[in-house]
Amino acid sequence: MQTLGRNPAIIICKRSIIFVVINTIAMKYSFVTILFLALSLQLGYGQDQILPVPSNQPSPTQQKQIARKYGMFIHFGINTFHDQEWTDGSKPASSYRPTAIDADQWIKTAKDAGMKYVILVAKHHEGFCLWDSKYTEYDVANSGNKTNVIEEVAKACKKYDIGLGLYYSLWDRKVNADVKDKTLDAAYNEYMIKQLNELIDIVQPYTHIVEFWFDGGWEKEHERWPAREIYQTIKSREPECQIGINWTIGLPENPDAHPVLPENQKEGYPIRYFPSDFRLGDPYLPADNDPKLFSHDGKLYYMPWESTICISERWFYNTTDKKYKTVEELTGLYHQCTKNDNILILNCPPNREGKIRDADVTLLKELREKIQM
Repeated sequence: MQTLGRNPAIIICKRSIIFVVINTIAMKYSFVTILFLALSLQLGYGQDQILPVPSNQPSPTQQKQIARKYGMFIHFGINTFHDQEWTDGSKPASSYRPTAIDADQWIKTAKDAGMKYVILVAKHHEGFCLWDSKYTEYDVANSGNKTNVIEEVAKACKKYDIGLGLYYSLWDRKVNADVKDKTLDAAYNEYMIKQLNELIDIVQPYTHIVEFWFDGGWEKEHERWPAREIYQTIKSREPECQIGINWTIGLPENPDAHPVLPENQKEGYPIRYFPSDFRLGDPYLPADNDPKLFSHDGKLYYMPWESTICISERWFYNTTDKKYKTVEELTGLYHQCTKNDNILILNCPPNREGKIRDADVTLLKELREKIQM
């Protein structure tokens, strides 16, 4: 990691500015006022900014992500109860009504499959939150099952010694439905930062967050998302957490080009959402000769690829989702997705009873034997 703002010459300059400002107002204001202004100026000028370090090799934290290699994606939420992949925030919170939340079974299933971590969907595009958030009523607290799913999964991850990652949709069709209105950005960006802090608060008593997986950025121009504030918020509290935003890479002539498929990505292409630690572009697979170096502000950054694949056909549980990939198909996908220092998360959605389906559990065990995890 690289921190900015520690250059001694810059610090001296900043302190000189503060000294001059304070002396200018010293004869007019009280000592308390002067002290407050001094602290405000020091904080404003001196706050460190956490950023990735330009490199043609993976950082120590990226090496840990690459070593995890294989994980489980867990799509579970209000969509589970509507046979839909995306909803728009109009489904009542009360329609989320799992008969149980067997987080222990979810994480044990991942552990038994040889997986090193899970990515839990905390909030999808419709904005429904799997925890009791202070900042919205569209959450489990107002639903048919008030269990704090984030907390239960964090407890299970600690129990089974498996990494915890969280998915969070930037696009929120409930709270920030009018994505064309730029005047709403500031309030919604603050909302997101507050929710990210809530999620970290919930998890940290039990375990660390190894990854944050962000989605839906394509709904606005990249510069309208608070990517730096998000990165700073997470890294200041979880320094080893890897952060990625879906459809990470743009084109040299248009950073917001969408989508730039992995087979079309070339070394030096711009990072659409900077800062980020790894690339996403679901549900596409990395190219055979997957490039790793991508650019921002004239510097190159190493970025591995994380693939997302469904074990069946849907992300969320769906009563019509009956067709599974064969163990042979999954074996081939595993090898394609994890070669060249890349990573795979395999989606296994819990059902309306709050359990991962028996067919998923059986297939995962067969797959573990094939890939010899």
